[in-house]
Amino acid sequence: MNQTLDAITLELLWTRMISIVDEAAAAMVRTSFSTIVRESNDFACVLTTADGRSVAQATNSIPSFMNTMPRTIRHFLEEYPLDQLEPGDVLITNDIWQGTGHLPDISVAKPIFKGGKVVAWAGSVAHAPDIGGRIRSADAREVYEEGLQIPIMKVMRKGEVDPTFERIIRKNVREPDQVMGDLFAQFTALRMIESRMLALMEERGLDEIDTLAGEIHARSEKAMREAIRALPEGVYKRTAISDGLDHPIKLELTLTIKDGEITVDYDGTDAQVPRSINVCLAYTIAYTCYGLRAVLLPNVPNNEGVMAPIHVKAPEGCILNSRPPAAGGARALIGHFVPMMVIGALADALPDRAIAAVGSPLWCVNLSGTRESGTPFTNLFFMNGGYGGSHKQDGANVLSWPSNISSTPVEMIEKMSPLHVRHRQLRTDAGGAGLHRGGTGQAIAFENRNKTPIVVSFMAERTRDEAAAQGLAGGEPGAPGAVILNGTVVNPKVQHVLNPGEVVELLTPGGGGFGPAAQRDPAAAQRDAQDGYTSAVAHS
Repeated sequence: MNQTLDAITLELLWTRMISIVDEAAAAMVRTSFSTIVRESNDFACVLTTADGRSVAQATNSIPSFMNTMPRTIRHFLEEYPLDQLEPGDVLITNDIWQGTGHLPDISVAKPIFKGGKVVAWAGSVAHAPDIGGRIRSADAREVYEEGLQIPIMKVMRKGEVDPTFERIIRKNVREPDQVMGDLFAQFTALRMIESRMLALMEERGLDEIDTLAGEIHARSEKAMREAIRALPEGVYKRTAISDGLDHPIKLELTLTIKDGEITVDYDGTDAQVPRSINVCLAYTIAYTCYGLRAVLLPNVPNNEGVMAPIHVKAPEGCILNSRPPAAGGARALIGHFVPMMVIGALADALPDRAIAAVGSPLWCVNLSGTRESGTPFTNLFFMNGGYGGSHKQDGANVLSWPSNISSTPVEMIEKMSPLHVRHRQLRTDAGGAGLHRGGTGQAIAFENRNKTPIVVSFMAERTRDEAAAQGLAGGEPGAPGAVILNGTVVNPKVQHVLNPGEVVELLTPGGGGFGPAAQRDPAAAQRDAQDGYTSAVAHS
């Protein structure tokens, strides 16, 4: 680099790179085929150095992908060293342990060449509408049931898509046009990152980005270390209970702060299970780092430097560090507890930044069936629970966290499937009571308007009382959720058949309250009842 990286120059270049991946993300949304990308935002676009260290991530990317995509690029490099890559190549995988932790997430990356050498990588990961196998549910026993596994390979060579790969994908999925359409949208995002980045390098006279990336990483790491040093050194612990399967599952966290670094150890966490709620270590690391960044350094954009002072460990074979051939399709049902545990562990050290537990993990309904024409279909729709209350304010209603996935609009649900939405409304008395109330969940009922049965499964958590979103500082827990089929509460961890005319209703959990309910402003409590957040009886 031929110029000094003063603060202004660094800010301009860094902002420019973030704008590049943001533009690529917008292009991906515009060119995608599925509601998963277009409506629910379940994807990411990233820029890394030539050796796979993250430099910039699209602003609206899913938080878990801030670690997983760069790690996947490093796995690509182990399989295809730089001297085996050519301009126009694109690598791909959906491997659980080399990707994001479940098969529907397809990761692709393109080496960016300048002057005959790789100077950076453009990366994208997106949740495909289908990956074959049984529809995604928590009751798969091993990865082989969950769909097509794509080993690390070149999906494009010198700009041409591998036709055999496309034929295999189309043969194995129910919605081939949607799956391939979204994949080509990812390719579009990669090309845009490549072209915009090369234009920036040409404009600024850059032959490489390692110097620029080094400055970003160093300054980000310094800021994170300073934020950590502002905390009292010591050992902080947290336990979380999930619904589990036949019995609840316990997660244990020990967080140690020392010398400007944080070590998070999940020793004591229950073992992996023969169902698809297992979490690969990369996903655990990603959401651990996200929880720490959210509470300690929320205003610094994601990059490798932010994570440098953070070390994450989990015993191999526990449910937060699964071993093959463990299934992982529903790994969010466990993994989404991780950032909340991190924030909860630091609640005493940072009471002004802590929040009560949220009505997450994220909920969704997966469905598969046959249209009147005889062609198969599949889709999935997201819905959110309530956010936790904090010392400043009530929790937001129906807000996804830690994953920033949007609830699928009713119009798109009815357009993309034979489901009729009978009602969608906020739940009453779902948010935990407190000085600041937890956010409420939602009640949404679907009727099967298809002439043939539909297979449905759910990503649903916090349905047991012991797994409800806990309050903080004396606040009360949020209400647990429920899946109700034809008026009967059913097990959300198994597949169900929805016959023509039958109805399934999902009640998403509420967030925990913050502070004692007795201290709540009576006027606020009255407004809660008037707005339907709480029952009139509760405040009579």
